[in-house]
Amino acid sequence: MTTVAINNKVRQVVSNIRNLPTPPIVFHQIQRVISDPKVSAAQIASILSEDPAISVKVLKLTNSAFYGLAQEVDSVKQAVVIVGIEAIKNLVLSASVLDMFKGEDIDQEFQEKYWRHSLAVAVCARILARKVRTRGMVNPDSAFSGGLLHDVGKMILSCFLQKEYECFSEERLKDKECQTYEVEERVLGYNHAQIGAILAVQWKLPQRLNEAISFHHHPQLNDSDDPIAYIIHVANYTAKLTFYDSDEQYLVGTLQPQLMDYLGITHADIEGFSERLHEEYLRAETFMKMAGLS
Repeated sequence: MTTVAINNKVRQVVSNIRNLPTPPIVFHQIQRVISDPKVSAAQIASILSEDPAISVKVLKLTNSAFYGLAQEVDSVKQAVVIVGIEAIKNLVLSASVLDMFKGEDIDQEFQEKYWRHSLAVAVCARILARKVRTRGMVNPDSAFSGGLLHDVGKMILSCFLQKEYECFSEERLKDKECQTYEVEERVLGYNHAQIGAILAVQWKLPQRLNEAISFHHHPQLNDSDDPIAYIIHVANYTAKLTFYDSDEQYLVGTLQPQLMDYLGITHADIEGFSERLHEEYLRAETFMKMAGLS
């Protein structure tokens, strides 16, 4: 099956899903004004005030150990000034995504593993974005959002395509040689990254996040010069290497040398990222609570 045919198939699969969650209006409003260089902190705060629940979450995240601010922030306007507009935009997206799938009838064990891994990748991507500059700067907050969303296609499979997910799960238990996306392609004819790519378009996510979702398994296939897909790929590998136990090691996979060369990193760097991830993951407690994790 050609790439075009696969994309059409996935688009049809996603379009047939009823009650597919979407980001709140406030996210799209923030997204629309964020590109205006004249936008002010007061304007951003005014938009957020239209969604008090999101405003509260943004303040909780801003004041969490994850940002480690020296003083408590008590207004959204102050949060925008201190952590920046880009950070606020990504905090709104993160809070929205953590809310969108709550209450869905999905396997609780799957949900916990899903969010813990997604948060680990997000935290690791943030670390990488601060450390790896050989291919240009990636905003750490954008990298975090890309890590949080990279596997969103898996959530769609589990929540809304349960028969397909059951077929995949049965095969996954039998096959401990192939990567998850390879098993999906064999059983379903498409993979979770392709589902996520269609979803990113429907949600009107920024291009950078679309690329992070679409190409996190194959960053070298991305035509863009933006290194975000490489950052997420390495973060995904490092998170698995760091937190997966002995029974899950077959899921870790390998990191291709050319991908490491692209970012100018070594295996020693990966070990350093892993150590840092252990430390910073603990500071993401507020994100974990929003995902319903203790």
